[in-house]
Amino acid sequence: MSFLTKIFGSRNQRLLKQYQKIVREINALEPKLEALTDEQLKAKTPEFKERISKGETLDAILPEAFAVCREASKRVLKMRHFDVQMMGGMALHFGKIAEMGTGEGKTLMATLPIYLNALSGKGVHVVTVNDYLAQRDAEQMGQLYGWLGLTTGVNLSQLEHDAKQTAYSSDVTYGTNNEFGFDYLRDNMVYEAKDRVQRSLNFAVVDEVDSILIDEARTPLIISGQAENHTELYYKINEVPKLLTLQIGEETPDGKGVVEVPGDYTKDEKSHQVLLTEAGHDKAERILTQMGLLPEGASLYDAANISLVHHLYAALRAHALYFKDQHYVVLNDEIVIVDEFTGRMMTGRRWSDGLHQAVEAKEGVRIQNENQTLASITFQNYFRMYARLSGMTGTADTEAYEFQEIYGLETVVIPPNRPSQRKDRQDQVYKSSEEKYGAMLKDIQDCYERGQPVLVGTTSIENSELLSSILEKAKLPHNVLNAKQHAREAEIIAQAGRPKGITIATNMAGRGTDIVLGGNVAKQVQLIEESATLSDAEKQAQAKQLRDEWQSLHDQVVAAGGLHIVGTERHESRRVDNQLRGRSGRQGDPGSSRFYLSLDDALLRIFAGDRVRAIMDRLKMPEGEPIEAGIVSRSIESAQRKVEARNFDIRKQLLEYDDVANDQRKVIYQQRNELLEAHDMSEMMASLRDGMFHDLVRMYVPDESVEEQWDLKGLQTHLAAEWALDINLTGLLETEQNLTDADILERVVAAAKANYDAKVDLVGKESFAGFERSVMLQSIDSHWREHLAALDHLRQGIHLRGYAQKNPKQEYKREAFELFGQMLDMIKNEVVRIIVTVRIQSREEIEAAEQQLAQSQVENVHYQHADFDANASPEEMLAPNPVATDDSQAYVESGWKVGRNDMCPCGSGKKFKQCHGKLA
Repeated sequence: MSFLTKIFGSRNQRLLKQYQKIVREINALEPKLEALTDEQLKAKTPEFKERISKGETLDAILPEAFAVCREASKRVLKMRHFDVQMMGGMALHFGKIAEMGTGEGKTLMATLPIYLNALSGKGVHVVTVNDYLAQRDAEQMGQLYGWLGLTTGVNLSQLEHDAKQTAYSSDVTYGTNNEFGFDYLRDNMVYEAKDRVQRSLNFAVVDEVDSILIDEARTPLIISGQAENHTELYYKINEVPKLLTLQIGEETPDGKGVVEVPGDYTKDEKSHQVLLTEAGHDKAERILTQMGLLPEGASLYDAANISLVHHLYAALRAHALYFKDQHYVVLNDEIVIVDEFTGRMMTGRRWSDGLHQAVEAKEGVRIQNENQTLASITFQNYFRMYARLSGMTGTADTEAYEFQEIYGLETVVIPPNRPSQRKDRQDQVYKSSEEKYGAMLKDIQDCYERGQPVLVGTTSIENSELLSSILEKAKLPHNVLNAKQHAREAEIIAQAGRPKGITIATNMAGRGTDIVLGGNVAKQVQLIEESATLSDAEKQAQAKQLRDEWQSLHDQVVAAGGLHIVGTERHESRRVDNQLRGRSGRQGDPGSSRFYLSLDDALLRIFAGDRVRAIMDRLKMPEGEPIEAGIVSRSIESAQRKVEARNFDIRKQLLEYDDVANDQRKVIYQQRNELLEAHDMSEMMASLRDGMFHDLVRMYVPDESVEEQWDLKGLQTHLAAEWALDINLTGLLETEQNLTDADILERVVAAAKANYDAKVDLVGKESFAGFERSVMLQSIDSHWREHLAALDHLRQGIHLRGYAQKNPKQEYKREAFELFGQMLDMIKNEVVRIIVTVRIQSREEIEAAEQQLAQSQVENVHYQHADFDANASPEEMLAPNPVATDDSQAYVESGWKVGRNDMCPCGSGKKFKQCHGKLA
């Protein structure tokens, strides 16, 4: 500790001191509020709202609002906020992350800043990790908000449009991160302002903030529609990896590496990559030629076969690196990804880059089509749009730097209400998995005999099922909680603290239910109170009996040492290990924890295995004897730090690439919103039309030029053929001797305006404005989709620019900017062309056309938030399931620009816009 810190305290201590001062103010108000009747207390909400409307700030009324919320909670929920919960509430209100241990009451703490911020009338979003928690918290805490005169809404997936609008117009809206993000994207795809559901993004409280803003933020939210179908190709290519063999060992330039078993491809587990060897290339080419996928004598790397290489590598990765019941499960003829962080099934999510289809082919299930991106956003860029963002979790401190760096969120560690009594024992490292599982079984058996409940944490479904079979052989009764038992989750956890209880769980992050020592009586009491057949006296008697019973069970568990945590291996992230440990020792309860490791565990094998094995050999350790030393635990922690640092770099790089698209997204979405809210489109159209014809005329009649330089015949022909404008320019030249280039420009613009005005007069200003709006929105949307696909292609190959001594990020920014400029030009051109050339007979006709445009949406829309893929580069992580590349690429990135109305360079005889321009 530095000299200055000793004198002034750390930043965290100084903040807590400030908060404690405000807590004393709040506590001083308690006696006065206790004396109020329910009606008087409820009247405080309208009083606060009025004070805010007169200009008083939320910070100024914070002590009173917190005190009122605490008093209401005592009356409605029968729970009084602890002082530490008050401090946590302040951290949230001031836009920080409150780190509070498991069981410290984060859900109740959040009601304080939520109530205070909801008084402004701008809405508060509470973001949770799943629909179950959103619904549960909204129902429980909604009683409190409702009593205080505020409305609560729940934003679930698959809600009807009107129900969503109602949820968002409530003072407090609960929902999941995915749903809030997708609603934002969907709101920017509507064709009428009344179809939007979200209000402006004001204040958000993110529950399990580390899970949502870090783990889930590694991949973007993508809304995609159906693209071309390549089903047959995936099934054919799936046969190739079965005919290729894995090479063990590899040669290295320094000559130290040795090939132990020659083969066709190598796999690198650390970077999660596969690579074909030279022999593998030749063999793959022979196999593909025999299958008829590769022409005789052609190479895999010919320009025409780029997509074949892509498919081959996807199939190899699916076979060599992705395993059933570890990375995914097969359910109802579908591949469902399993989240590596929570062990939950992520229904509806798909891996990108063709990997998901390759896994579908491998497992022989139906292949779903590849998609085209319609809209996408990363969580970083979505959550940074809130005027104020805050979060709460039990484990944020290890990632504090990232929260500060990316979201500008400071982490405040809130002290526990009662000091923790949990004993964290040293890790035990065994040579083999068999020895490790043997030691764990002994530990669990010992706890079972003493009546101590045990929670066993695993990192994969596969491990939890293996452990379950070991316990079954030993005849130990237990519960298994993993992605496959999702529905019984809360029920299993609620009773995990009973004597002799053994629970095996896959990753315990964000479960949202406390493990109470002796079992959770509140749930059983709730069922009795809801019973219609019992009288009040019987209800009270039964509830009392349950509580008395619980007290003896509770004392029994406390005497046995509280909840014991057994970790089966260390996770990549220290945070997830801390989450598991944190389930024990809540609210000052006793507890203990220990991790059992073996040299076969992935983390140890990849990062620290050789070092630890050398120590064991040097010490001549007997069979079954573990190492239990601080130096080993520290070496494992440093391996975890390395992985965390790598993951942070990936997320940061991902964000730097997405920031480019984000700036463009803001421009496009702002234009869309202006269009949706505009009543009169004539000024906007006049500006576009004048600009368009100005550029056109200047191509044939340059500025300040003489008559010899004019090509009036060419201009006249072009206007008639392309714009349906008949202007006799050559005749004008003969009749008017003093005609200037400015006069010609003026005549053409005036003719275009007259043409436009005639159409408006025919159908009425309002009807035509609706048609114009639909044309513009449709044009923006279709070009934005093509632009996103172009950015995806650009991003996938941009890292190769590094070989030319160019900075890939700078190159990406420059080219993305050029592409964006081209896209805006194409939108203007298209809109003006449609408006000028459209032929209208009646109002009904234009309204039908408007309707048709609004409905021309892409079919089979998918919502995906792809699982984090450790082997993907940041360029690939932003890509959707890619649209197949074809010849169209040749004309997108060529050095010269083909005009939309020029002949296509491919020699088809069609105009570029009707041929490869259409594809590009």
